[in-house]
Amino acid sequence: MKSILLRLTVIIVLFCLSVSAHAQRRNARYNEYIKQYAPLAVEQMQQHKIPASITLAQGLLESGAGYSELARKSNNHFGIKCHSDWRGRKVYHDDDARGECFRAYRHPKDSYEDHSAFLKRGARYAFLFKLKITDYKGWARGLKKAGYATDPSYANRLITIIEDYELYKYDSRGMSKREARNWEKELKKKPWLANPHQVFIANDIAYVVARDGDTFRLLGKEFDISWKKLVKYNDLHKDYTLEAGDIIYLKEKRKKAAKPYTVYIVKDGDSMHIISQKYGIRLKNLYKMNRKDAEYIPEVGDRLRLR
Repeated sequence: MKSILLRLTVIIVLFCLSVSAHAQRRNARYNEYIKQYAPLAVEQMQQHKIPASITLAQGLLESGAGYSELARKSNNHFGIKCHSDWRGRKVYHDDDARGECFRAYRHPKDSYEDHSAFLKRGARYAFLFKLKITDYKGWARGLKKAGYATDPSYANRLITIIEDYELYKYDSRGMSKREARNWEKELKKKPWLANPHQVFIANDIAYVVARDGDTFRLLGKEFDISWKKLVKYNDLHKDYTLEAGDIIYLKEKRKKAAKPYTVYIVKDGDSMHIISQKYGIRLKNLYKMNRKDAEYIPEVGDRLRLR
């Protein structure tokens, strides 16, 4: 009996150590990206029969979990280049060659939709759609074989991401009627899941741009942050009504601007708060470094220190 108990104890300890090591391998940025974009990947899977695990893994890999310049500035999460048939907005980045043309989108959702369309339209990817929706390894190897990326380890990298983050679990959501009803209920409670906010970076601080209908409470729920902290981080008051286009920081702003920005020349329509939001500076510090009090109203042409 003691021998059995000892073996069971050893097995449990080894299992816990394995789980702990696996959890430590996980990247927090990857977890955030998956949480934010998994619903879009599942939606695309249901419409176009592309495994959600593959879409998520490609998005994570190609966009650096949403932090690449191409993803942040152009909402291109899949590194799709312009090609001759592209009629949308374009941006230029160095990739396999200097100054290559990449597609730019208004929203990450557009990037996800174009990724699906890109694979479905491409004759070289047609064989992939004959695979089972759960065959993520076949899809990963097929994408490499079809020339989606030049990296020789591309397929293995996708498979590793899928398995490390258990993305394959999303592929089973061919969604039953019950699951569909639950998803509808979830969307009613969390409407941002269908259209999550894009996260940008200024002065090394994450921020989002408010949309019509946004409130501090809704943004707080979406990003799991106290709405009162959001009010404080952005030097606003609790009764302020968010307007479309408002910059809302998700962490406390800094005491001064990033190094390239030292002086600002006031333009028409500027206020101290607008300037503090633009450069990610705490409002009280902007006043302090310019030796101004709360009564000061900037005028066009005024020179203000940013650091």
